[in-house]
Amino acid sequence: MKTKIDYAIERSLWRQGVEHVAGIDEAGRGPLAGPVVAAAVVFPHDLWIYGVNDSKLLKAFRRDELYDIISETAIGVGIGIVSHEVIDEINIYQATMKAMNEAVAGLDVTPDHLLVDGPRFSGSAISHTAIIDGDAMCFTIAAASIIAKVTRDRLMTEYHKEFPQYGFAKHKGYGTREHCDALRKYGPSPIHRRSFHVRLKE
Repeated sequence: MKTKIDYAIERSLWRQGVEHVAGIDEAGRGPLAGPVVAAAVVFPHDLWIYGVNDSKLLKAFRRDELYDIISETAIGVGIGIVSHEVIDEINIYQATMKAMNEAVAGLDVTPDHLLVDGPRFSGSAISHTAIIDGDAMCFTIAAASIIAKVTRDRLMTEYHKEFPQYGFAKHKGYGTREHCDALRKYGPSPIHRRSFHVRLKE
């Protein structure tokens, strides 16, 4: 598997004297149901984990393996989870920022700089760099993407046990044809985002 992932951005910061660099990413901005989940990860300098990549490019079993390795070797891993109710209340962008900041607050070490996947970031006094497609370029952000994705997928699998008719274990709340068909048949569940709309009649 080819990858563009490297430590170039982190090393540049380390050379400037920045000690703790946190990578931040989220999972679940687009689904019709469930929470948005963010993760923040801080590694020792130059620690490399083979196979870390944008979580979307990895098979589920490999994400699970890497989740365990990242959790065991990182200096700190923080998770932020913002519910569907809050998403509906403050919108998905603000909910994503909230989840990211909660992830940073959950770290065991205070980061000196944040590397954030996406075009913008807000809500923290810590210096940061927002990187479009950062999860496809930056090792620490890619690691955070794996933690966030696995955490959210496991939550949605648990929700599947409560609401099996929607198929959450398979599509994790994203707007697949199967999911939309279930919504048309059963209507929204308690964990569906009311501010996200799907046409219920074809």
